[in-house]
Amino acid sequence: MATAMIVTMIVLLLLGFPMMIPLIAATLVGFLIYLPIPADIMVQQMLAGIRPAALIAVPMFILAADIITKGQSADRLIDLVMRFVGHVRGGLGVATAASCTLFGAVSGSTQATVVAIGGPLRPRMLKSGYSDPFTLALIINSSDIAMLIPPSIAMIIYGVVSGTSISELFIAGVGPGILILILFSAYAYIYARINGIPTEPKASWNERIKAAGAAVWPLGFPVIVVGGIYGGIFSPTEAASVCVGYALLLELVIFRSLKLGDILDIAKSTGLITAVVFILVAAGAAFSWVISFQQIPQAILGALGLAEAGPYTVLIAISIAFFIGCMFVDPIVVILVLTPIFAPLIDGLGLDPVLVGTIITLQVAIGSATPPFGCDIFTAIAIFRRPYMEVIRGTPPFVFILLIVSALLIIYPPIALFLRDLAFR
Repeated sequence: MATAMIVTMIVLLLLGFPMMIPLIAATLVGFLIYLPIPADIMVQQMLAGIRPAALIAVPMFILAADIITKGQSADRLIDLVMRFVGHVRGGLGVATAASCTLFGAVSGSTQATVVAIGGPLRPRMLKSGYSDPFTLALIINSSDIAMLIPPSIAMIIYGVVSGTSISELFIAGVGPGILILILFSAYAYIYARINGIPTEPKASWNERIKAAGAAVWPLGFPVIVVGGIYGGIFSPTEAASVCVGYALLLELVIFRSLKLGDILDIAKSTGLITAVVFILVAAGAAFSWVISFQQIPQAILGALGLAEAGPYTVLIAISIAFFIGCMFVDPIVVILVLTPIFAPLIDGLGLDPVLVGTIITLQVAIGSATPPFGCDIFTAIAIFRRPYMEVIRGTPPFVFILLIVSALLIIYPPIALFLRDLAFR
Protein backbone atom coordinates (compact mmCIF):
# COMPACT_ATOMS: atom_id res chain seq x y z
CA MET A 1 0.00 0.00 0.00
CA ALA A 2 2.73 2.47 0.97
CA THR A 3 4.59 1.73 -2.27
CA ALA A 4 1.48 2.35 -4.39
CA MET A 5 0.78 5.65 -2.64
CA ILE A 6 4.37 6.87 -2.99
CA VAL A 7 4.57 5.84 -6.67
CA THR A 8 1.29 7.67 -7.35
CA MET A 9 2.65 10.86 -5.80
CA ILE A 10 5.98 10.69 -7.63
CA VAL A 11 4.43 9.98 -11.04
CA LEU A 12 1.95 12.86 -10.78
CA LEU A 13 4.66 15.22 -9.54
CA LEU A 14 6.87 14.31 -12.50
CA LEU A 15 3.94 14.96 -14.82
CA GLY A 16 3.80 18.51 -13.49
CA PHE A 17 0.63 18.46 -11.39
CA PRO A 18 0.44 20.94 -8.49
CA MET A 19 1.24 19.31 -5.13
CA MET A 20 -2.37 19.13 -3.94
CA ILE A 21 -3.29 16.72 -6.78
CA PRO A 22 -0.62 14.03 -6.05
CA LEU A 23 -1.42 14.22 -2.33
CA ILE A 24 -5.16 13.75 -2.88
CA ALA A 25 -4.62 11.07 -5.54
CA ALA A 26 -2.29 9.05 -3.28
CA THR A 27 -4.86 9.24 -0.49
CA LEU A 28 -7.59 8.07 -2.88
CA VAL A 29 -5.45 5.07 -3.85
CA GLY A 30 -5.18 4.14 -0.21
CA PHE A 31 -8.91 4.53 0.42
CA LEU A 32 -10.37 2.99 -2.73
CA ILE A 33 -7.99 0.08 -3.24
CA TYR A 34 -6.60 -0.95 0.13
CA LEU A 35 -9.05 0.07 2.87
CA PRO A 36 -12.28 -1.89 3.42
CA ILE A 37 -14.23 1.19 4.51
CA PRO A 38 -16.51 3.69 2.71
CA ALA A 39 -14.66 6.30 0.65
CA ASP A 40 -16.71 9.10 2.22
CA ILE A 41 -14.53 8.63 5.31
CA MET A 42 -11.84 10.40 3.29
CA VAL A 43 -14.03 13.49 2.99
CA GLN A 44 -14.73 13.37 6.73
CA GLN A 45 -11.00 13.23 7.47
CA MET A 46 -10.28 16.12 5.11
CA LEU A 47 -12.90 18.27 6.82
CA ALA A 48 -11.59 17.26 10.23
CA GLY A 49 -8.12 18.38 9.13
CA ILE A 50 -9.21 21.97 8.55
CA ARG A 51 -11.58 22.16 11.52
CA PRO A 52 -9.08 23.21 14.26
CA ALA A 53 -9.68 26.81 15.24
CA ALA A 54 -5.94 27.49 15.31
CA LEU A 55 -5.88 27.33 11.50
CA ILE A 56 -7.86 30.58 11.37
CA ALA A 57 -4.57 32.28 12.24
CA VAL A 58 -3.05 31.22 8.89
CA PRO A 59 -5.16 33.41 6.54
CA MET A 60 -5.07 36.23 9.09
CA PHE A 61 -1.27 36.32 9.19
CA ILE A 62 -1.10 35.96 5.40
CA LEU A 63 -3.48 38.92 4.99
CA ALA A 64 -1.53 41.04 7.48
CA ALA A 65 1.73 40.20 5.67
CA ASP A 66 0.25 41.13 2.29
CA ILE A 67 -1.01 44.46 3.61
CA ILE A 68 2.29 45.57 5.13
CA THR A 69 4.27 44.29 2.13
CA LYS A 70 2.32 46.65 -0.12
CA GLY A 71 2.61 49.53 2.37
CA GLN A 72 5.43 51.45 4.06
CA SER A 73 6.24 49.22 7.04
CA ALA A 74 9.15 47.44 5.36
CA ASP A 75 10.81 50.67 4.24
CA ARG A 76 10.61 52.11 7.77
CA LEU A 77 12.15 48.97 9.29
CA ILE A 78 14.97 48.99 6.71
CA ASP A 79 15.70 52.66 7.41
CA LEU A 80 15.83 51.99 11.16
CA VAL A 81 18.35 49.16 10.82
CA MET A 82 20.49 51.04 8.30
CA ARG A 83 20.78 54.07 10.59
CA PHE A 84 22.18 51.94 13.40
CA VAL A 85 24.42 49.37 11.66
CA GLY A 86 24.90 50.63 8.10
CA HIS A 87 28.26 52.27 8.91
CA VAL A 88 30.04 49.16 10.24
CA ARG A 89 32.06 46.84 8.02
CA GLY A 90 29.56 44.66 6.20
CA GLY A 91 26.83 46.91 7.57
CA LEU A 92 24.63 46.64 4.50
CA GLY A 93 24.72 42.85 4.72
CA VAL A 94 24.05 42.97 8.45
CA ALA A 95 21.19 45.40 7.82
CA THR A 96 19.70 43.05 5.24
CA ALA A 97 19.79 40.08 7.65
CA ALA A 98 18.41 42.19 10.51
CA SER A 99 15.69 43.71 8.32
CA CYS A 100 14.60 40.23 7.20
CA THR A 101 14.44 39.15 10.84
CA LEU A 102 12.42 42.20 11.89
CA PHE A 103 10.07 41.92 8.93
CA GLY A 104 9.70 38.19 9.61
CA ALA A 105 8.56 39.12 13.12
CA VAL A 106 6.02 41.41 11.48
CA SER A 107 4.78 39.18 8.66
CA GLY A 108 5.61 35.54 9.47
CA SER A 109 6.04 34.90 5.74
CA THR A 110 9.32 34.06 4.00
CA GLN A 111 8.01 34.98 0.54
CA ALA A 112 6.71 38.35 1.77
CA THR A 113 10.09 39.00 3.39
CA VAL A 114 11.96 38.26 0.15
CA VAL A 115 9.73 40.72 -1.70
CA ALA A 116 9.61 43.49 0.91
CA ILE A 117 13.26 43.47 2.00
CA GLY A 118 15.00 42.08 -1.07
CA GLY A 119 13.34 44.56 -3.44
CA PRO A 120 14.81 47.77 -1.96
CA LEU A 121 18.06 46.37 -0.47
CA ARG A 122 19.39 44.25 -3.34
CA PRO A 123 20.15 47.26 -5.62
CA ARG A 124 21.90 49.02 -2.73
CA MET A 125 24.06 45.97 -1.99
CA LEU A 126 25.02 45.57 -5.64
CA LYS A 127 25.91 49.27 -5.86
CA SER A 128 28.13 48.92 -2.76
CA GLY A 129 30.13 46.10 -4.36
CA TYR A 130 28.51 42.93 -3.06
CA SER A 131 28.25 40.16 -5.67
CA ASP A 132 24.78 39.22 -6.84
CA PRO A 133 25.10 35.53 -5.78
CA PHE A 134 26.05 36.58 -2.23
CA THR A 135 23.28 39.18 -2.12
CA LEU A 136 20.60 36.79 -3.37
CA ALA A 137 21.72 34.03 -1.01
CA LEU A 138 21.73 36.43 1.97
CA ILE A 139 18.21 37.64 1.18
CA ILE A 140 16.81 34.15 0.60
CA ASN A 141 18.35 32.56 3.69
CA SER A 142 17.76 35.53 6.00
CA SER A 143 14.10 35.58 4.97
CA ASP A 144 13.81 32.02 6.27
CA ILE A 145 14.35 33.33 9.81
CA ALA A 146 10.68 34.37 9.44
CA MET A 147 9.80 30.68 9.84
CA LEU A 148 11.31 30.69 13.33
CA ILE A 149 10.46 34.15 14.64
CA PRO A 150 6.78 34.48 15.64
CA PRO A 151 4.36 34.61 13.97
CA SER A 152 5.36 31.50 12.01
CA ILE A 153 2.87 29.86 9.66
CA ALA A 154 5.01 26.69 9.53
CA MET A 155 4.81 26.41 13.33
CA ILE A 156 1.05 26.87 13.25
CA ILE A 157 0.70 23.99 10.76
CA TYR A 158 3.02 21.78 12.82
CA GLY A 159 1.18 22.67 16.02
CA VAL A 160 -2.17 21.70 14.48
CA VAL A 161 -0.86 18.42 13.03
CA SER A 162 1.00 17.33 16.16
CA GLY A 163 -1.25 18.85 18.83
CA THR A 164 1.64 20.93 20.21
CA SER A 165 1.05 24.30 21.89
CA ILE A 166 1.46 27.01 19.25
CA SER A 167 2.21 29.62 21.91
CA GLU A 168 5.14 27.55 23.18
CA LEU A 169 6.37 26.91 19.64
CA PHE A 170 6.35 30.63 18.90
CA ILE A 171 8.54 31.55 21.86
CA ALA A 172 10.89 28.58 21.28
CA GLY A 173 11.75 29.83 17.79
CA VAL A 174 13.12 33.16 19.03
CA GLY A 175 16.45 31.82 20.36
CA PRO A 176 17.47 29.93 17.19
CA GLY A 177 16.27 32.84 15.03
CA ILE A 178 18.49 35.33 16.89
CA LEU A 179 21.44 32.91 16.76
CA ILE A 180 21.08 32.60 12.98
CA LEU A 181 20.94 36.40 12.66
CA ILE A 182 24.18 36.74 14.65
CA LEU A 183 25.99 34.13 12.53
CA PHE A 184 24.74 35.59 9.24
CA SER A 185 25.87 39.04 10.39
CA ALA A 186 29.31 37.66 11.25
CA TYR A 187 29.56 36.07 7.81
CA ALA A 188 28.52 39.35 6.14
CA TYR A 189 31.26 41.15 8.12
CA ILE A 190 33.90 38.60 7.07
CA TYR A 191 32.74 38.71 3.43
CA ALA A 192 32.89 42.52 3.37
CA ARG A 193 36.38 42.60 4.92
CA ILE A 194 37.78 39.98 2.53
CA ASN A 195 36.29 41.65 -0.54
CA GLY A 196 37.03 45.23 0.49
CA ILE A 197 33.40 46.37 0.54
CA PRO A 198 33.24 50.06 1.52
CA THR A 199 31.23 51.16 4.54
CA GLU A 200 28.19 53.43 4.48
CA PRO A 201 28.28 56.94 6.03
CA LYS A 202 27.58 56.94 9.76
CA ALA A 203 24.18 58.34 10.69
CA SER A 204 23.86 61.05 13.30
CA TRP A 205 21.90 60.43 16.47
CA ASN A 206 19.22 62.81 15.25
CA GLU A 207 18.81 60.64 12.15
CA ARG A 208 18.70 57.51 14.29
CA ILE A 209 16.07 58.95 16.61
CA LYS A 210 13.99 60.06 13.63
CA ALA A 211 14.24 56.57 12.05
CA ALA A 212 13.31 54.95 15.36
CA GLY A 213 10.27 57.20 15.65
CA ALA A 214 9.17 56.29 12.12
CA ALA A 215 9.57 52.57 12.85
CA VAL A 216 7.72 52.56 16.15
CA TRP A 217 4.40 51.68 14.53
CA PRO A 218 5.67 48.66 12.51
CA LEU A 219 7.54 47.40 15.57
CA GLY A 220 4.17 47.16 17.27
CA PHE A 221 3.51 43.88 15.42
CA PRO A 222 5.93 41.69 17.43
CA VAL A 223 4.80 43.46 20.59
CA ILE A 224 1.21 42.51 19.78
CA VAL A 225 2.05 38.90 18.93
CA VAL A 226 4.59 38.12 21.63
CA GLY A 227 3.37 40.49 24.34
CA GLY A 228 -0.30 39.74 23.75
CA ILE A 229 0.08 35.96 23.74
CA TYR A 230 2.49 35.66 26.65
CA GLY A 231 0.76 38.36 28.62
CA GLY A 232 -2.38 36.23 28.49
CA ILE A 233 -4.35 38.91 26.64
CA PHE A 234 -5.26 36.74 23.66
CA SER A 235 -4.54 33.44 21.90
CA PRO A 236 -2.35 33.06 18.76
CA THR A 237 -5.51 33.01 16.63
CA GLU A 238 -6.80 36.21 18.22
CA ALA A 239 -3.34 37.75 17.84
CA ALA A 240 -3.52 37.08 14.09
CA SER A 241 -6.85 38.89 13.83
CA VAL A 242 -5.52 41.83 15.86
CA CYS A 243 -2.51 42.00 13.50
CA VAL A 244 -4.83 42.37 10.50
CA GLY A 245 -6.65 45.24 12.20
CA TYR A 246 -3.35 46.83 13.18
CA ALA A 247 -1.99 46.49 9.61
CA LEU A 248 -5.11 48.17 8.24
CA LEU A 249 -4.81 50.96 10.80
CA LEU A 250 -1.18 51.58 9.86
CA GLU A 251 -1.37 51.46 6.09
CA LEU A 252 -4.84 52.99 5.58
CA VAL A 253 -5.06 55.59 8.34
CA ILE A 254 -1.62 56.43 9.76
CA PHE A 255 0.72 56.01 6.77
CA ARG A 256 -2.02 56.41 4.12
CA SER A 257 0.01 54.24 1.77
CA LEU A 258 -2.96 52.14 0.60
CA LYS A 259 -6.53 52.77 -0.52
CA LEU A 260 -9.64 50.65 -0.02
CA GLY A 261 -9.35 49.39 -3.59
CA ASP A 262 -5.86 48.07 -2.81
CA ILE A 263 -7.23 46.17 0.18
CA LEU A 264 -9.77 44.39 -2.03
CA ASP A 265 -6.99 43.24 -4.37
CA ILE A 266 -4.89 42.11 -1.41
CA ALA A 267 -7.87 40.20 0.04
CA LYS A 268 -8.34 38.35 -3.26
CA SER A 269 -4.68 37.36 -3.29
CA THR A 270 -4.89 36.19 0.31
CA GLY A 271 -8.01 34.18 -0.50
CA LEU A 272 -6.24 32.31 -3.30
CA ILE A 273 -3.21 31.51 -1.15
CA THR A 274 -5.42 30.44 1.76
CA ALA A 275 -7.44 28.14 -0.49
CA VAL A 276 -4.28 26.35 -1.61
CA VAL A 277 -2.99 26.05 1.95
CA PHE A 278 -6.27 24.67 3.28
CA ILE A 279 -6.61 22.15 0.44
CA LEU A 280 -3.09 20.94 1.26
CA VAL A 281 -3.91 20.73 4.97
CA ALA A 282 -7.15 18.83 4.28
CA ALA A 283 -5.44 16.40 1.90
CA GLY A 284 -2.56 15.97 4.35
CA ALA A 285 -4.97 15.15 7.17
CA ALA A 286 -6.64 12.41 5.11
CA PHE A 287 -3.24 11.09 3.98
CA SER A 288 -2.02 10.97 7.60
CA TRP A 289 -5.17 9.11 8.66
CA VAL A 290 -4.65 6.47 5.98
CA ILE A 291 -1.03 5.78 6.84
CA SER A 292 -1.79 5.76 10.58
CA PHE A 293 -4.75 3.39 10.10
CA GLN A 294 -2.51 0.95 8.22
CA GLN A 295 0.37 1.44 10.72
CA ILE A 296 2.67 2.47 7.89
CA PRO A 297 4.79 4.79 10.10
CA GLN A 298 5.66 1.90 12.40
CA ALA A 299 6.59 -0.26 9.40
CA ILE A 300 8.78 2.47 7.88
CA LEU A 301 10.55 3.23 11.15
CA GLY A 302 11.15 -0.47 11.75
CA ALA A 303 12.57 -0.94 8.25
CA LEU A 304 14.94 1.99 8.79
CA GLY A 305 16.08 0.59 12.12
CA LEU A 306 14.77 3.58 14.05
CA ALA A 307 12.23 1.75 16.21
CA GLU A 308 14.87 1.10 18.90
CA ALA A 309 16.99 4.21 18.25
CA GLY A 310 17.97 6.71 20.92
CA PRO A 311 16.90 10.38 21.15
CA TYR A 312 19.91 11.85 19.32
CA THR A 313 19.63 9.36 16.46
CA VAL A 314 15.92 10.10 16.11
CA LEU A 315 16.44 13.87 16.12
CA ILE A 316 19.16 13.55 13.48
CA ALA A 317 16.91 11.31 11.36
CA ILE A 318 14.04 13.81 11.68
CA SER A 319 16.35 16.65 10.68
CA ILE A 320 17.62 14.82 7.61
CA ALA A 321 14.14 13.73 6.50
CA PHE A 322 12.58 17.20 6.74
CA PHE A 323 15.62 18.93 5.25
CA ILE A 324 15.69 16.66 2.19
CA GLY A 325 11.91 16.74 1.84
CA CYS A 326 11.78 20.53 1.65
CA MET A 327 14.51 20.54 -0.99
CA PHE A 328 11.93 19.01 -3.33
CA VAL A 329 8.41 19.68 -2.00
CA ASP A 330 6.44 22.56 -0.44
CA PRO A 331 7.17 22.89 3.32
CA ILE A 332 3.53 22.57 4.34
CA VAL A 333 3.22 19.25 2.50
CA VAL A 334 6.40 17.94 4.12
CA ILE A 335 5.14 18.84 7.59
CA LEU A 336 1.75 17.23 6.89
CA VAL A 337 3.23 14.00 5.51
CA LEU A 338 6.31 13.39 7.67
CA THR A 339 5.11 14.54 11.10
CA PRO A 340 2.67 11.59 11.55
CA ILE A 341 5.39 9.16 10.45
CA PHE A 342 7.76 10.23 13.23
CA ALA A 343 5.02 10.79 15.83
CA PRO A 344 5.26 7.25 17.32
CA LEU A 345 9.01 7.68 17.88
CA ILE A 346 8.63 11.14 19.41
CA ASP A 347 5.93 9.93 21.81
CA GLY A 348 7.75 6.69 22.63
CA LEU A 349 10.99 8.43 23.56
CA GLY A 350 9.23 11.18 25.46
CA LEU A 351 10.92 13.91 23.41
CA ASP A 352 9.78 17.47 24.06
CA PRO A 353 7.34 18.18 21.19
CA VAL A 354 8.23 21.89 21.29
CA LEU A 355 11.93 21.10 20.78
CA VAL A 356 11.06 18.68 17.97
CA GLY A 357 8.78 21.29 16.39
CA THR A 358 11.54 23.92 16.51
CA ILE A 359 14.04 21.52 14.93
CA ILE A 360 11.53 20.58 12.23
CA THR A 361 10.76 24.24 11.50
CA LEU A 362 14.48 24.99 11.18
CA GLN A 363 14.96 22.08 8.77
CA VAL A 364 11.95 23.24 6.77
CA ALA A 365 13.52 26.70 6.55
CA ILE A 366 16.88 25.30 5.41
CA GLY A 367 15.33 22.99 2.82
CA SER A 368 13.16 25.79 1.45
CA ALA A 369 16.30 27.75 0.49
CA THR A 370 18.38 24.77 -0.71
CA PRO A 371 18.73 23.46 -4.30
CA PRO A 372 17.42 21.83 -6.32
CA PHE A 373 13.80 22.83 -5.71
CA GLY A 374 13.66 24.88 -2.51
CA CYS A 375 10.55 27.05 -2.90
CA ASP A 376 12.28 30.28 -1.82
CA ILE A 377 14.78 29.89 -4.65
CA PHE A 378 12.01 30.08 -7.21
CA THR A 379 10.42 33.02 -5.39
CA ALA A 380 13.73 34.88 -5.80
CA ILE A 381 14.00 33.86 -9.46
CA ALA A 382 10.52 35.26 -10.13
CA ILE A 383 11.04 38.49 -8.19
CA PHE A 384 14.60 39.39 -9.19
CA ARG A 385 14.50 37.83 -12.68
CA ARG A 386 17.87 36.15 -12.33
CA PRO A 387 18.92 32.73 -13.71
CA TYR A 388 18.69 29.67 -11.50
CA MET A 389 22.45 29.03 -11.22
CA GLU A 390 23.15 32.63 -10.23
CA VAL A 391 20.52 32.48 -7.48
CA ILE A 392 21.88 29.28 -5.92
CA ARG A 393 25.62 29.96 -6.37
CA GLY A 394 26.01 31.78 -3.08
CA THR A 395 23.87 29.46 -0.91
CA PRO A 396 26.42 26.84 0.34
CA PRO A 397 28.00 28.98 3.13
CA PHE A 398 24.57 29.96 4.45
CA VAL A 399 23.33 26.37 4.38
CA PHE A 400 26.49 25.35 6.25
CA ILE A 401 25.78 27.98 8.93
CA LEU A 402 22.19 26.78 9.25
CA LEU A 403 23.34 23.15 9.60
CA ILE A 404 25.69 24.24 12.41
CA VAL A 405 22.71 25.83 14.19
CA SER A 406 20.75 22.59 13.66
CA ALA A 407 23.51 20.57 15.30
CA LEU A 408 23.76 23.03 18.20
CA LEU A 409 19.99 22.84 18.71
CA ILE A 410 20.13 19.05 19.00
CA ILE A 411 23.18 19.09 21.27
CA TYR A 412 22.03 21.99 23.45
CA PRO A 413 18.18 22.25 23.49
CA PRO A 414 18.08 25.31 25.85
CA ILE A 415 18.84 27.44 22.77
CA ALA A 416 15.15 26.92 21.98
CA LEU A 417 13.70 25.91 25.32
CA PHE A 418 15.18 28.55 27.65
CA LEU A 419 12.64 31.24 26.73
CA ARG A 420 9.83 28.67 26.59
CA ASP A 421 10.64 27.48 30.11
CA LEU A 422 10.96 31.07 31.29
CA ALA A 423 7.51 31.92 29.92
CA PHE A 424 5.57 28.73 30.70
CA ARG A 425 7.33 26.82 33.47
